[in-house]
Amino acid sequence: MIIATHGSLAAGRIDHLNYHQAPPAGVSWPVLVGQIPARASAFQDRLGLRSRVDEARAGSQDVVLTQVLSGGGGVGKSQLAASFARRALASGTDLVVWVDAAQPGAVVEAFARAARLIRAPGAQGADAQTDAQEFLAWAATTSRTWLVVLDDITEPTELSGWWPAGPSGTGWVLATTRRRDAILSGASRTMINVDAYTPDQALAYLAERLGNAGYGRLVDARAPALCAELGYLPLALSHAAAYMIENQATCAGYLGKFTASLGRLDDLLPASADADGYGRSVAATMLLALDAADRCDPAGLARPAIRLAALLDPAGYPATLYATRAATSYLTHQRTTAASAQEPPADVTSAQAREALLLLHRYALATFADQDGPRAVRIHALTARAARETLTPARPDAAVLAAAAALMEEWPEPDHTAPALSEALRASTTTLTRHAKDDLWQHDGHPVIFQAGLSMLNAGLHAAATSYWEQTTADSERILGPDHPSTLTARANLAFSYWQAGRTADAIAIEEQVTADRERILGPDHPDTLTPRSNLASSY
Repeated sequence: MIIATHGSLAAGRIDHLNYHQAPPAGVSWPVLVGQIPARASAFQDRLGLRSRVDEARAGSQDVVLTQVLSGGGGVGKSQLAASFARRALASGTDLVVWVDAAQPGAVVEAFARAARLIRAPGAQGADAQTDAQEFLAWAATTSRTWLVVLDDITEPTELSGWWPAGPSGTGWVLATTRRRDAILSGASRTMINVDAYTPDQALAYLAERLGNAGYGRLVDARAPALCAELGYLPLALSHAAAYMIENQATCAGYLGKFTASLGRLDDLLPASADADGYGRSVAATMLLALDAADRCDPAGLARPAIRLAALLDPAGYPATLYATRAATSYLTHQRTTAASAQEPPADVTSAQAREALLLLHRYALATFADQDGPRAVRIHALTARAARETLTPARPDAAVLAAAAALMEEWPEPDHTAPALSEALRASTTTLTRHAKDDLWQHDGHPVIFQAGLSMLNAGLHAAATSYWEQTTADSERILGPDHPSTLTARANLAFSYWQAGRTADAIAIEEQVTADRERILGPDHPDTLTPRSNLASSY
């Protein structure tokens, strides 16, 4: 006896059985492949950037346009791309593919999955590479509308052959990356730089974020200064706002703690404050590409190069600083390669030093633009701080002394012949002295300390010179002692800055002290005694 159960077939004898597979179900449009990041709290819709993307896309009539949003870590590239993806879905785009392009093999996997979901001809599910190729073929010929987002491209060469393209004009690709490689702007791709927020956008973000959480009272008069200190960086603002909410800290209170340098970035902008799911601490984000840059040719130079950059003015300094003897010598001895630990490293040339700068630029660790002259090299303030805090070499003062010596090599003589260069060098010296602690006061004080102050006096910067020489005098007295020649020189320059600013009484009081000290220490006829006496006579 034969019994059929659960839909089986019962028969005493089966000569032939025909099985007819049900036809594949139709595609339910629209289709989303991948997961679009959630909208960040208090997301600021940067209309200027959005307009640039829309204009670039509108300029393409018969080809797929690929925009590459390139910028450093934490500037909001992914959030901007996500806003385009959400808008595409809302407007009825048939297919949106979101790919985490930083993950190996993610592009092929996403394209293969898309091919199967949209029933691309030839996509059988047996081989991911084949299916992904079928997706590219479908994208090149379909009348359906589509958007592919390649988020966070870390190795542009690995995408060779995987950029969707076609003549239909119905689809487009939007990519985000830190990289600035030339290959990204090839094949009709449009590079669009994404920078930090504007001051107004940063302030609006902070007010909206804290207000939405019920802590609008934390926004005070120091909010603009806090935004500036954070470099208007969306990632940093997000972490700072979360920290302020958790600790009920006002903008003034948080700013004081942040600028006091009593804590590290990982404490002041901790990963635990990652309320918007960025996935990394601010310090790690800012230096994320450094290891990859350090492996590139010339190998081992990116890391020491960024140590130098971290000590100078973030607003910019001349690239020729890296071609100085001081800088190339520093790069030679600090080169981070396995070979250098076993044998004396070959001397780094000025050309290699320039290539190291280009590496920092390519990986968005710094910005290098020759046309900007004295401000050719710039770095985000938080990238610089992360480098200072996490990239401590065996001799922390080596970078400080190298930077100081490089600045002296670059200083024009006389400095009024190149005012823009002198201004940039003064700014970098001020930044260097702030971060160097007491390292610049070894061996009577580094000459660059005095050069920068004299440059301010020569430029007639009365207020800046007075403030500078007050601090320099105090530092010299504390470290070298009140009777040290460098202290007396600093005090004399402070008096001159008072005189130059019209504070004659203050100038006379100091000049009388300097003259008396010089006579006591050096004697009444010493040349270094006659000079302050002459200055005192002029003040009288």
